[in-house]
Amino acid sequence: MEYGLDLEYSFNEFLKGFGLSSEIAHIIWLPLPMLLVLISAVVGVLVTVWLERKISAAAQQRIGPEYAGALGVLQPIADGLKLLVKEDIIPAKADGILFTAGPILVLVPVILSWLIVPFGQNLLISNVGIGIFLWIALSSIQPIGLLMSGYASNNKYSLLGGLRAAAQSISYEIPLALSVLAVVLMTNSLSTIDIVNQQSGAGILSWNIWRQPVGFIVFWICALAECERLPFDLPEAEEELVAGYQTEYAGMKFALFYLGSYINLILSALLVSILYLGGWGFPIPVELIAKFLNLPINSPFIQVFTASIGIVMTVLKAYLLVFIAILLRWTTPRVRIDQLLDLGWKFLLPISLANLLITAGLKLAFPQFFGG
Repeated sequence: MEYGLDLEYSFNEFLKGFGLSSEIAHIIWLPLPMLLVLISAVVGVLVTVWLERKISAAAQQRIGPEYAGALGVLQPIADGLKLLVKEDIIPAKADGILFTAGPILVLVPVILSWLIVPFGQNLLISNVGIGIFLWIALSSIQPIGLLMSGYASNNKYSLLGGLRAAAQSISYEIPLALSVLAVVLMTNSLSTIDIVNQQSGAGILSWNIWRQPVGFIVFWICALAECERLPFDLPEAEEELVAGYQTEYAGMKFALFYLGSYINLILSALLVSILYLGGWGFPIPVELIAKFLNLPINSPFIQVFTASIGIVMTVLKAYLLVFIAILLRWTTPRVRIDQLLDLGWKFLLPISLANLLITAGLKLAFPQFFGG
C-alpha cells in the first residue's frame, strides 16, 4: 500500500480554511512548484560549492573557506554576489544574440529536468508517464547551448571547447540511455515514481543496484561525462583551451555555466539514487512506525514524518554520490580526447547494449526477480 503527503491537496485544503474557492487556491498553487524547484536547486548548488571547496582544501592540506560565516558557509553566496555585480562584456566581433542565448540554453533544460525528480510518494512537481526519458531528452539540449556559446564567441579556444562538448555528449548519451532502458525494462514504466516503488519490496535488498551493477557503473560514468566533471572536463581544459567555451564570458553569464554544471551534477546524483538506490525508501516500514507510535497510518503526523524521512533519504544518497564525484576530481587525471571517445564508443556502448540484452533474457527466465 502506498502512503504519502499530497502537497497540492494539503495546500488547497489549507487555503479553503480561509474561505477561498478551489479555483483560486489552484491558481495560487500553480507558480509555487517552480519556485520551490528554483530555491531547492540554488540551495543545493550553494551547499555543493561549499562542500567542494572544503573537500578540495582538505585534499591539498589547506583550510579552504574560513572567514565568510562559520566555517566559510557564506563564501558561495559572496562569490555569487561578486559575479552578479561584475560587468557583462560582449566581445566586439561576437554574435550578441547567440552569445546571450548560449548560457540560457545550458541552464533552462537542467532546471526543467528537476520537475520529474521525486522526493516522496507524492513529493514531485510533475509525475509524467515518460519522466526518465524526458530528462534524457532535455539533457540533450544542453550541448547545443555549449556549441552555440563557443561559436558565437568568435574565439578559436571557445569553438574547440564547444565542439568537444558536443562530441562528448553524443558519445555518452547513448550508453546512458541504454542503461536507463535496462531499469525501465524491469519496472515496465518510465515514471520515476514507479521505478522507486518497484524497489520497495525488501528494503535495501530490492534496490536496482544489485540487479543492475553494470548499468549502475555505466550510468554513473556517463553522468560524470555529461556533467563535464574530471576526468571528463575536456570542453573546458585550462591547460589546452584556456577556459573552453567560457573563455569570453564574464559576470552572470559566466555564473550561469557554473550554476548549470552544479545543478546538473546534483540532478544526476538524485537520478542515480532514484534509479538504483531506492530513492526515498526507508529501511523500516511505515506500518511498523505507525504501530510503534500507536497512530493510524493516514494520520497527519505519520504523513509528515514519512515525507520528511523520504526527503532526507533521497538527499543523503545523492550527496554521497556528489562526495564521490568531488573526490574523483582530485584522484583521477584528465583523459585525452581520443581516450574519451574510445571509452564511450568502444567500451561503454557495447557493455550497456550487452547489459540491456542480458536484462531482457533474465526477465524472461526469472520474471519474479526482474519485473516480469
